[in-house]
Amino acid sequence: MIDATERFAEVVRRPEADIPLDEAALLIAAHAYPDLDVGAQVGRLDGLATGCAEPTVEALRRHLFDELGFRGEARRYGDPRNSFLNDVMDRKVGIPISLSVLTIEVGRRLGLTLVGVGMPGHFLVRHEDGGEILDPFGGGRTLDPDDCQRLFRNVHGPGPAFGPQMLATAGPRAILVRMLTNLRHLYLSAGDAPSSGWVYRLRAAVPPETAADRADVARALASIGRFVEAAETLDELADQISGDGAGQARARAVSLRALLN
Repeated sequence: MIDATERFAEVVRRPEADIPLDEAALLIAAHAYPDLDVGAQVGRLDGLATGCAEPTVEALRRHLFDELGFRGEARRYGDPRNSFLNDVMDRKVGIPISLSVLTIEVGRRLGLTLVGVGMPGHFLVRHEDGGEILDPFGGGRTLDPDDCQRLFRNVHGPGPAFGPQMLATAGPRAILVRMLTNLRHLYLSAGDAPSSGWVYRLRAAVPPETAADRADVARALASIGRFVEAAETLDELADQISGDGAGQARARAVSLRALLN
């Protein structure tokens, strides 16, 4: 477990373009399955790519979703197994983000430039060269902007405004954070403190990029008793923002340091 945690921390601190999304996602799974052979699971992705007839988006879609039968799991959406890439390959079901990681990584092995699309509530995949957007949870179907908006409305209702910002690219680090956020919610809802603990440890290992990230990392660090690091992260947050928020961050940093006295 220590090796999987340390390895995860090492890979997520690399430059964004050098983060191995497949390995990092499987290292998350290794915390739920301590005996998981991450290298062997990476090899399974190689095998999935080898079985694809040709290196095109359409052939990839047919291979994964028509021939092999990967599909979205709507009935038991909250099953944590839907978030683990090894389980997705075993069971051929998953949630939008895990199926998207599978699609991106098999596509990468075919030479296809696929990236994550972090639409709130329903993760998608974009082919950078062709521009088409795929919905792995929906059987790999191709979506146009109107389709994306309808899908967004199905999740969020009529309230939030939909625009291009809802279809922003999500890099490997953002994808991993979103996977961990999903798991944290599932484990906290189930009252599973041990599993929540390792999720918090992994979340704390991902370097923050925005003010919201820093606040999230500070919470994760405090939850596992790393109060000095949490306080330092809050000080960094206070330097990024202004007004009452900055004052609250500094006050929280002081209170965390007081826990060491």
